[in-house]
Amino acid sequence: MTQTYRITLLPGDGIGPEIMSVTVDVLKELGRQENLSFEFQEALIGGAAIDATGSPLPEETLQTCRGSDSVLLAAIGGYKWDTLPRSQRPETGLLGLRAGLGLFANLRPAKVLPQLVDASSLKREVVEGVDIMVVRELTGGIYFGQPRGIFETEAGEQRGVNTMVYTPAEIDRIGKIAFETAQKRRGQLCSVDKSNVLEVSQLWRDRITALSADYPNIELSHMYVDNAAMQLVRWPKQFDTIVTGNLFGDILSDEAAMLTGSIGMLPSASLGADGPGVYEPVHGSAPDIAGQDKANPLAQVLSAAMMLRYDLDQPAAADRLEQAVLTVLDQGYRTGDIMAEGMTAVGCKGMGEVLLKALS
Repeated sequence: MTQTYRITLLPGDGIGPEIMSVTVDVLKELGRQENLSFEFQEALIGGAAIDATGSPLPEETLQTCRGSDSVLLAAIGGYKWDTLPRSQRPETGLLGLRAGLGLFANLRPAKVLPQLVDASSLKREVVEGVDIMVVRELTGGIYFGQPRGIFETEAGEQRGVNTMVYTPAEIDRIGKIAFETAQKRRGQLCSVDKSNVLEVSQLWRDRITALSADYPNIELSHMYVDNAAMQLVRWPKQFDTIVTGNLFGDILSDEAAMLTGSIGMLPSASLGADGPGVYEPVHGSAPDIAGQDKANPLAQVLSAAMMLRYDLDQPAAADRLEQAVLTVLDQGYRTGDIMAEGMTAVGCKGMGEVLLKALS
């Protein structure tokens, strides 16, 4: 019996439509082989939504996502919209999507594939074998805390204010996701904070420490964020699973991504307590190469594999998709961002074609 899933596609801006097109073709072929059926529906977000509706996240898009089994997002933003007021920028639509779907946990793997170990800017002995999962709290902290804004002081000067705030409930729910993620990996969890100077981080550390009593099989450690940033480039293989707040996670997950040599290879998942998750590559919209068939679609394809694994509970299909990516890399196919001597250069569409062959 064929299992049917309703998937909302958010191609977004820049290279988004190109990498999404490849991913849809790959999912259709995978579905035929795995007896899965995907009902795809597109919706607007980011700059494309601004141009069409004036809003970076139309209410119709949010409702469509809520009615789906899962959501695939490509990329948003671009130079065209950078001068708009903050409330109207593409990134505001992304924050609204996360809040509207209750997506409080962001899972970002940084795994150095053996085929691409020499693509990293760090030495082979430093990055070979690196396999890190960063669990980032996504809907709290300084990005959402109040008060926030640019205010006039009594002296007539401007004062910019952002507030970092976390409640025990917010910390506990991301902590549970992190401990459970570590259980599925190598059993090590490093909680990153700045508790030596921030009271909010002291509360974070206290709650994570208390939670560890429920997970006696997990080895918990703590690290200040400045040291964690240094250790990620000094000795990244010491890390298994990292859990941290919104701001620190934003920075550290991007740093961890570059250990792999190309941000164009990395997927991510944003999850809530229930309802659909959002799966997206960690790279941006790359407007400078949009429409030129230069984009690397593999991070988008691997995001679809995460969707199959986490939202749709189809681990076998996820494994096949991930293996197809490894196969084309073994065969020497490379887009420009991961190109190396002796490899075969392909564009976005060409990478999609060899992926389809690898699947079939």
